[in-house]
Amino acid sequence: MESISAKQTQVQVRVNDFIRRVYNWMAIGLALTGFIAYYVANTPALLNLILGNQILFFGLIIAELALVFTISARVHRMKASTATALFVLYAALNGATLSFIFIIYTRSSIASTFFVCAATFIACSIYGWTTKRDLTSMGGFLTMGLIGIIIASLVNLFIRSSAMHMIISYIGVLVFVGLTAYDTQSLKAMAVSQPSDVGASAIRKGAILGALKLYLDFINLFLMLLRILGNRN
Repeated sequence: MESISAKQTQVQVRVNDFIRRVYNWMAIGLALTGFIAYYVANTPALLNLILGNQILFFGLIIAELALVFTISARVHRMKASTATALFVLYAALNGATLSFIFIIYTRSSIASTFFVCAATFIACSIYGWTTKRDLTSMGGFLTMGLIGIIIASLVNLFIRSSAMHMIISYIGVLVFVGLTAYDTQSLKAMAVSQPSDVGASAIRKGAILGALKLYLDFINLFLMLLRILGNRN
């Protein structure tokens, strides 16, 4: 019994260490994104360069998408330092392109929405971590919802319907709330299934991948809530 208990303790310590790394890297990414966004928004030359040049702006967005796909698909083939650098680069580029929120919305509403988002995210993460319900079946449904949001958003770029804009935002909140719980449970399963002799490099890469997933959940949930709760300048 003692050996079983000791083994369970070792597994729990390993799981806690992995999850702590994930959230630390996620927090670093969010902090970097917030700092860059605020800095660009308060630097007229940079703001003009990024938001005043559509080719550059959409080029940065394409670069961000390329980084997300590269990290997600190839993280296990690259060095841990490379994965870390790409994640940091992505967070910085995202900050540059998100600088527009400081132009469109009041800073007080950005701050209040951030705290609402943080509270919602934490609650969903706790649920995903503690629930006994298997959320695997939700994955496909939520992915379909995400694809639907992307398609509807692209269509709305042309028709510019304020009603559709709000509908997409409310559905988006539900989708990213579900994805936060789902991804948290998936990361817990990943941590539990890691072999005891896994190397530090593999742990770092796994943590970076997990941080990217939760970072994306948080950022997108924040943007959807900001559309609903944000007060415009």
